[in-house]
Amino acid sequence: MRVVLQRVASASVTIEEKMVAEIQKGVLALVGIEDADTQEDIDWLVTKITQLRIFGSPTPALPEGEGVKNDVMNFSVIDVGGDVLVVSQFTLHAATKKGNRPSYIKAARPEIAIPLYEKFVSTLENKLGKKVSTGVFGADMKVALLNDGPVTIIIDSKNKE
Repeated sequence: MRVVLQRVASASVTIEEKMVAEIQKGVLALVGIEDADTQEDIDWLVTKITQLRIFGSPTPALPEGEGVKNDVMNFSVIDVGGDVLVVSQFTLHAATKKGNRPSYIKAARPEIAIPLYEKFVSTLENKLGKKVSTGVFGADMKVALLNDGPVTIIIDSKNKE
């Protein structure tokens, strides 16, 4: 499972000119699923996404001290009460080694990907303790975001670095 995680000031998904999801401060997670993905991949990624310290202080008045600086990324999406928007994106598994047309052979087919995507979202909601916004699996989506920082991190459950 591969995720492109972006810290955002806001993000939204529009389908056929209708906004279907919108968040404010938090993270946009573009998620690519492959056939070999399991609940273990989901659990590892959800823990990483929710605990990754990519935010500054949740409140400007937070006293500095004990190694905490307000302008440094010391807080997770949970710490700052941020929102999460999850969007499926099979193109994250594009193979570009041969020719100029990407191959998506590693991306899971919908009958495998949809249940894993739904499990990813529900596991993330359980870990956050709140609802996660989503796009619509397989739809032609327009994803808008205001990247905050910018902060963009690529995480792959098969390459845990």
